[in-house]
Amino acid sequence: MWDSDPVLPVARAADAGRVGQHGLEIVMAVAQSFEARREPVGKRITARIALADDPGGAIAGRGPV
Repeated sequence: MWDSDPVLPVARAADAGRVGQHGLEIVMAVAQSFEARREPVGKRITARIALADDPGGAIAGRGPV
């Protein structure tokens, strides 16, 4: 994802009383990798998430565990 805002996202400390603004925490919990970097204009966010190849739960690009 890219946007023109130069401010990089920051995960917040866990707070059960906070309403909303949990998006980055959720992405980081499920992503295999996460990168946020500044661009000449704005920032670019990259998150890599494993997808199941089959209903049996095999992960794309990985062999048997």
